[in-house]
Amino acid sequence: MRIVILTGAGISAESGLGTFRDKDGLWTQYDLNEVATPEGFAKNPQLVTDFYNARRANCASAQPNAAHAALARLEAALPGQVTLVTQNVDDLHQRAGSRNVIQMHGALMSALCAGCGHRWPAPPVMALTDRCPACGQPRTRPDVVWFGEIPYHMDAIAEAVETCTHFTAIGTSGQVYPAAGLAAEARRNGAHCTELNLEPSEISRVFQTRRYGPASQVVPDWVASLLD
Repeated sequence: MRIVILTGAGISAESGLGTFRDKDGLWTQYDLNEVATPEGFAKNPQLVTDFYNARRANCASAQPNAAHAALARLEAALPGQVTLVTQNVDDLHQRAGSRNVIQMHGALMSALCAGCGHRWPAPPVMALTDRCPACGQPRTRPDVVWFGEIPYHMDAIAEAVETCTHFTAIGTSGQVYPAAGLAAEARRNGAHCTELNLEPSEISRVFQTRRYGPASQVVPDWVASLLD
C-alpha cells in the first residue's frame, strides 16, 4: 500500500486557522492581489510583511487537532508507505508528529532570501531590514508560494502520485491548481481516491469514496478503517 494524502486549509480550520472562504476570516480583510502575489510584494512590501507576521502569530498560537494527530498515527503505523502533501503553510502536521511532509506552498515559519534563495527559520516578527544569513542582503520575504509562482517540490509530488495505490484529499476546495489536479492524475494511474471534506469539493466527482463532516471526526474514522 502506498498512500498519498493531500491536505488543504479545511484540516486546520478547527485549530483556528481560517480558510480562504471563511466569512470574516483573516483573508477576507485583504485583497489577495495585494498580499499574496509577487506584484503585491513589489508594490507594498511592508503590507505583505505585516500580513504574514499576523498569520505567523495566528499559527504559533494554534494547536494540532484530532485530524492532524490521526494522520501522524497513520504514518507511524505504516512506515514508508505514507506521503503527506499539504497546501497549508502552517506547521501543524509537523507538530502533530508527521515526518514525511511536503509543503507545496511553502512554510510560514521559514524566511526566504529573494536574492540568493537561502532559507532559514523565520523570526516571530519579520522586518524588511532583516538580512539574509548567507549573503547579507536585506532581501527577506516570506517563504510561501504566491499566486503566479510555481509550487515547491512538484517532481517529488508527481512521482508519489504516479506510484500511489491510494490517494486521499482532506479539507480541500478543489479550486487551486495544480493541487486540484492531483486526484484525477492518481485515479488515471489506478489509485483509489477518497475525499474527506466538510462538504463536496469542486472536483468531488473524481473520488470513488466520499465522506463528509468535520475533519476532526472524518479523518480519525478513516484512519481507523485503514488500520483495522
